[in-house]
Amino acid sequence: MERNASSSISAIKNVTVLGAGIMGSGIVQVAATAGYKVKVYDFHQKALENCKITIKGSLARFEKKGKVAREESEKILENIIYENDFEKAVAEADYVCEAIPEILELKKETFRKLDEICDPKTILATNTSQYSITSIASTTKNRERVIGTHYFNPVVIMKLAEIIKGLETSDETLEKTIKVNETFGKQVVICKKDTQGFITTRLTAIQRAEAYRILEEGIATAEDIDKAMRLAFNHPMGPFQLGDFAGLDTGVRALKSLEQTYGERFKPSQTVERMVDAGLLGRKVGKGFYDYGEQKCDK
Repeated sequence: MERNASSSISAIKNVTVLGAGIMGSGIVQVAATAGYKVKVYDFHQKALENCKITIKGSLARFEKKGKVAREESEKILENIIYENDFEKAVAEADYVCEAIPEILELKKETFRKLDEICDPKTILATNTSQYSITSIASTTKNRERVIGTHYFNPVVIMKLAEIIKGLETSDETLEKTIKVNETFGKQVVICKKDTQGFITTRLTAIQRAEAYRILEEGIATAEDIDKAMRLAFNHPMGPFQLGDFAGLDTGVRALKSLEQTYGERFKPSQTVERMVDAGLLGRKVGKGFYDYGEQKCDK
């Protein structure tokens, strides 16, 4: 399972991941597995503790399946530093991947701070599923080193990384980001235009929006719609399972943003909006379209 950082990107040795939630934890693990020294930053100490538990548990499962040796797991864990001081976390980074909540203003403020602290050659990547890379980069002076890297949950299993160029992203930044992600074990696709929703979010969101409408119109149950998508189209999850897994609040924010750009076809249903209002956000709280009881997960 272990991969070593390619000599062609030897200048990138230190990786920092901002955000210790589900996505951040997965990015940390694949980066540490690739042989990078990784710092993970989160404002909340509890989030860092949960991140450590999550990564240890993930590696233990890989060990049990024979995909990684115990010695390799220990080496991966040694590559990770948990940090709740923002400046310490990013000051020496060669490559920063932001994986904080999908709130545009929060991301823009984070990149403004990164631009002030990091070396001008440090690549600044945002793990956003929908927001404009150009808009996020607008708060920085060195906009050519800002790029989008959209990962998929669970990051340690899913093979794809969608890479998005901002209007001013340099070709060098793109090339280095591709190579870094290949050492993470990812196959990449390039979104050549910085458009709302990129490639994958537009495709999944329109499918999910239609599934919500089918449910709201009383045509079928969530269970049968999910079953149809799994068995007819070989999807590993149906749209309601996937929505619960990713977080219904995140999904509604994505749909509303896409609706502003592309119109009514992305409008979220009233049902899912009311569920978000009621705090029924999916697996992370234990209940969404399905009831997960004690199987909830922190995000």
